[in-house]
Amino acid sequence: MDLLLLLKAAIMGIVEGITEFLPISSTGHLILAAELMDFWTKEKSAVFVVAIQMGAILAVIYEYWNRLWGAATGMVTGEAQGRRLAIGLILASIPIMLVGLTFGQSVKDILFNDVAVAIGLIVGGLIIIWVEKNPPKVNAAEVEHISFKQACWIGLIQVLSLIPGTSRSGATIIGGMMLGLSRKASTEFSFFLGIPVIVGAGLLDLYQTRGVYQTSEDWTVLAVGLIVSFISALILIRALVAYVAKRDFMIFAWYRIVSGLLILLFFYTGWTLW
Repeated sequence: MDLLLLLKAAIMGIVEGITEFLPISSTGHLILAAELMDFWTKEKSAVFVVAIQMGAILAVIYEYWNRLWGAATGMVTGEAQGRRLAIGLILASIPIMLVGLTFGQSVKDILFNDVAVAIGLIVGGLIIIWVEKNPPKVNAAEVEHISFKQACWIGLIQVLSLIPGTSRSGATIIGGMMLGLSRKASTEFSFFLGIPVIVGAGLLDLYQTRGVYQTSEDWTVLAVGLIVSFISALILIRALVAYVAKRDFMIFAWYRIVSGLLILLFFYTGWTLW
């Protein structure tokens, strides 16, 4: 067993758990972290990056089990708030599933590179600054108050997250705020929306790339990444909910812009830190 590879997998899990629910692009950070550490083969690393996102989603299910169960059973019992949330999540999940199944692999082949990540980070950062400086009137204080129309629009905005560097969380959180959701409601809806989207994408990618992982060591490396991403994501979720109750997202906007500019600088000058 390659202990260094397991250590790299654990670091990748930490990166995933921390960045998945922040508006800074988990995929972009995972791509860059993999390149920085020369993590695994390109083919195995690409599958790993998608698959370990399911560890972070398991943290959401664990943390919000009662509300999610209420939404699921609300579809059967007719309980108003649970049913409303469940239908909203279904509506918001449809666009990215349709576009992802149709164009997902093409987007991955063309845009999974440093320059695309950098541009996505910078543009997303500028949008966050604009929204924070021009906050819309809040009309949905809690996630259960989100209308079906708002859910559909968030689903369409989420499609942009197929572009590396854009950030699924960033697109859905900031998109929700633009539509009148409170910062807390946008953040929690983004958590919940990741469940069907990321689990579906992860399982589909594992199915389409079956055979890439062939040895027990391969699956052990993936398991380490999943477990570490679950633990780090659980810590991040609790911290982020407390953070958004008192603060805005400006720090993440500037982080995205500076990170994107540094990536472009290193890429076009040939400078390297490793």
